[in-house]
Amino acid sequence: MRPFLLLASRAEDVAADGEHDAVLRFSGLRPRDLHRVRMEAGPLPPIDLDDYSGVIVGGSPFDSSRPEAEKSDAQRRVERELAPLLDEIVDQDVPFLGACYGVGTLGLHEGAVLDGTFAEPISPVTVRLTPEGRADPLLVDLPDTFEAYVGHKEAVRELPPHAVLLASSDTCPVQMFRVKENLYATQFHPELDLDGILTRIGVYQGYGYFPPGAAGEVEATVRRGDVRYPGRILAAFVRRYARD
Repeated sequence: MRPFLLLASRAEDVAADGEHDAVLRFSGLRPRDLHRVRMEAGPLPPIDLDDYSGVIVGGSPFDSSRPEAEKSDAQRRVERELAPLLDEIVDQDVPFLGACYGVGTLGLHEGAVLDGTFAEPISPVTVRLTPEGRADPLLVDLPDTFEAYVGHKEAVRELPPHAVLLASSDTCPVQMFRVKENLYATQFHPELDLDGILTRIGVYQGYGYFPPGAAGEVEATVRRGDVRYPGRILAAFVRRYARD
């Protein structure tokens, strides 16, 4: 089988390795079948998309809608290097699944309006599938409503007309969408379980996701969630697109 490509951009090893391990666990992939590139660590190497079954973009502390002048040098470099690869992915409709940061990358590429209107604190939220979502092959193993973990400062406020809304929530209208046949993005984190989000709460203190000193309250909030279904999206993505 051709491996899947995981494009990551978490600078902290504990968060980056946790994300990698979670993608392996929920997707069912073996380590040799998931090629990780940590984009924040250095220049993006040459990538031949024909070498891969599909592309997964992990989450990130980067905010895509932040003004250019406020972005770090690393974020500007990552976005500059990712842009032509994303052009190729969209043009060829290469299987793509972006989690959280993937909403910004794919959404902005396709003309979505992205801002802080529908930001959500770190918490479990109830996600509802749209009729199109219930019919989508990546979501057939999920119930019509399910809980998922979120935590983001920006979100899609307006999808472009050619994007298909697959899932929504009361606090964030665009929780998942599809472009063409094979390009997906989720605002929630399909790779996160309770242990994973507790790790990130510890790692990202001071990043503005919650007030200083509030980590204990946030941990109590996420413990009240019943998050058991989102990881099935990763498994469905691999089942659908794995190729020799």
